[in-house]
Amino acid sequence: MSERLDNRMVIGVSSRALFDLTVENEIFERQGVEAYCRYQVEHEQEVLKPGPGFRLIKQLLGLNDHGQLVEVVIMSHNSPDTSLRVFNTIKHYGLPITRAVLVSGASLAPYLTAFHTDLFLSACEDDVQSAIDSGIAAGIICTERTYDDTDEDSRIRIAFDGDAVLFTDESEQIFKAKGLIAFERNEELNARRPLEEGPFAHFLRKLSDLQSRIGLENCPIRTALVTSRSAPAHERVIRTLRAWNVRVDEAFFLGGLEKKDFLKAFGAQIFFDDQSVHTLSASQEVPAARVPYRRDRRSEQFTNELSAYRTG
Repeated sequence: MSERLDNRMVIGVSSRALFDLTVENEIFERQGVEAYCRYQVEHEQEVLKPGPGFRLIKQLLGLNDHGQLVEVVIMSHNSPDTSLRVFNTIKHYGLPITRAVLVSGASLAPYLTAFHTDLFLSACEDDVQSAIDSGIAAGIICTERTYDDTDEDSRIRIAFDGDAVLFTDESEQIFKAKGLIAFERNEELNARRPLEEGPFAHFLRKLSDLQSRIGLENCPIRTALVTSRSAPAHERVIRTLRAWNVRVDEAFFLGGLEKKDFLKAFGAQIFFDDQSVHTLSASQEVPAARVPYRRDRRSEQFTNELSAYRTG
């Protein structure tokens, strides 16, 4: 009987998100694919250093101490022949990762769907964009630096922006087109109308489900909403999460303050935001990933929301 992953959170991660492949990527960019492949084969016994997503993946896999809750799949453009270094490194660190997709430069998108992936982390913007367009939560790791892995705290801390990440960008588009006063007026008028689901709504639900399955008392997963919203635009957010029947453990309504210091204080192992200005700043302190807009919905959402605003 075939094994199924229905009851697990499925995380797809690229080798560059999991391990430090800065040197190898420079070889690829400057010398081409043949030089890159040759280098990987020649160095396949050398262990790679942890990358920006390493600690998050390691601790997510640790949730399996509570049962079979998480499955991590390597999603790579490497060929099978050049993949041994990655597998040797996985073995070295004792990561229980057994599944992989190795496509020799082809598109990963069909396989993300085939695995029913809940989250995809990659340094490749095209792959992340394809995942978002397919309805899969995904983020572009915006730095290849390695973060401190000496903290013995085993809790998993994941932080999200609100608009265009947990929620659609409908309200954000009003802010961009009409300014802060129009944005706040719209949110007050619609305070009891839940925001529509954004690309990470399903992933937040999965995290909330894992928290419930493990037990909320002493649960190792902590989530945070870190948003530039402030009162009076807070109410719609809180009522939306309530309507979805999901929880976040902490919320920061910052009113435009820089987010990185709050993310550092929270101890985020990853922060998802749609704007480069926020992810680049945050990445000075914590791993961060940018969430691109879904191409086939953005203009339609903007048109519909502006129409509703004008008639409201």
